[in-house]
Amino acid sequence: MVFSSVVCFAITKVFKIIKIEEGMTTDIYISSVIPIGAMFAMTLWLGNSAYLYISVAFAQMLKAIMPVAVFLLGAAFGLEEMSYKMLGIMSVISVGVIVASVGEITISWVGVVYQMGGVVAEALRLIFIEIFLKKKGVKLNLISMMYYVSPCSALCLFIPWLFLEKPKMDDSVSWNFPPFTLFLNCLCTFVLNMSVFLVISRTSALTARVTGVVRDWSVVLLSAAIFADTQLTFINIIGYAIAIAGVVAYNNHKLKVKPQANPQQGEENKINQGSPQDVELSMNSTKEAS
Repeated sequence: MVFSSVVCFAITKVFKIIKIEEGMTTDIYISSVIPIGAMFAMTLWLGNSAYLYISVAFAQMLKAIMPVAVFLLGAAFGLEEMSYKMLGIMSVISVGVIVASVGEITISWVGVVYQMGGVVAEALRLIFIEIFLKKKGVKLNLISMMYYVSPCSALCLFIPWLFLEKPKMDDSVSWNFPPFTLFLNCLCTFVLNMSVFLVISRTSALTARVTGVVRDWSVVLLSAAIFADTQLTFINIIGYAIAIAGVVAYNNHKLKVKPQANPQQGEENKINQGSPQDVELSMNSTKEAS
C-alpha cells in the first residue's frame, strides 16, 4: 500500500501522466474513502492470514463465494433487488463452494474463518465503492481511487501491525525480510492494476470478467502443481466447477443489467470516469495480487 501510494503520487503529481479527478472533499474522504481503505486493509490482512492455514487452491475456491456476499450485502444496503433468478444463481455458487469444501482433504477451520472474514470485508469494500461512486457524485478512475485509498489502507495496516505482529517478530530468534521479493510483489500488484485498467479501457468489462475466470482456474491448477500442500480431489474440482458456473451466470446477469440502468452513458465516459463495475474489477485484482 505504501508502494502504491508513492507510485500513484509520482504518476499524478510529479510526472503528471494522469490527472486526479476533481470533487474530493474532507467530508467525502472521511465518510467514504476511510471506510473503503479500512475494508481494503481488513481484506488483505484476513486473506493473507488464511494462507497460513489453507492451501492457495482451496483459498481460491472459497473466494468463489464473493458474489453471494456482495449480493446479500448489496440487498441489505438497498443497492440490489431480490429476484428468483439471482437467488438461484447465489444458490448454485453456494452449493459449489460447499461441495468443494467437502472434497478438501485437510481442511483447517481457522483458515476458512479467516478467508470468509476476508470475503465479507471485500464485499463491504465493493459496496462502499458503489455507494461512493453512485451517491456521492464523485467519479474516479483507478489511479485516482488508489491515490486516495492506498495511504489510508497503509495506515490501517500499520497500526495493528505495530501492536500485534511486530512484538512477535521482535521476540523471535530471527526473521527474514527479503526486500527484493517484497519489491517484486509490490511491482506485480501495481502492474496488474494497470493491466486490468487497460484491458477494460481497450476492450470491455466483459473481457476482463472472462479473463478473470481463466485466471481463477489457472491459480487453482498451478498452485496444485507447484505447492506440495495442495492436493486436488475430484470432488474439489466438481464443486469449484459448479461455483464458477454460478459466477459466470452472475457476471453475465450484471453485465446485462448495468447498461439498461445507464442508457445515456457512453462507453468513453465510462472509461474516463470509472464506473463502479470497472473499479470493482480493477481493485479486485489488487486484492488478488496482494
